[in-house]
Amino acid sequence: MPKRYWLLKSEPEDYPFAKLKKDGRVGWTGVRNYQARNSMRDDMKIGDGVLFYHSNADPSAIVGIAEVSRESHSDPTQFEKSSDYYDPKAKRETPTWMMVEIKYVEELKRPLSLEELRATPGLEKMLLLKRGMRLSVQPVTPEEWKIICDAGCR
Repeated sequence: MPKRYWLLKSEPEDYPFAKLKKDGRVGWTGVRNYQARNSMRDDMKIGDGVLFYHSNADPSAIVGIAEVSRESHSDPTQFEKSSDYYDPKAKRETPTWMMVEIKYVEELKRPLSLEELRATPGLEKMLLLKRGMRLSVQPVTPEEWKIICDAGCR
């Protein structure tokens, strides 16, 4: 299967890209949207590319590149009563919520703001730029990946 590409959103106050750089890798926990969960569970594979996006930031921007380093497995936060992501209906035998692990690859030479992405030819159909698109896990086309990497990596 060919390599796929994704965009993962994180608020910098919750988990900034600088922390991923320091940690090296992280489990992408706390996703509580079924469509996003299904993407992680069914579609994300080791080696897939990840655009790391700071949402609710000033400015909101793609700030780095990561890679899927472990495929879908149970998100432990669904069972932790003290977690903001606790789900009392989740069962260990049949977990509701899944996660992947990502690892740091590189920081962009410069962040690519939402405003700049909107003005970039070839990104007009990118899911991130669609009105009302709030998914924290989104597919990115190979063409979009190349445009973004050309703009921010080199």
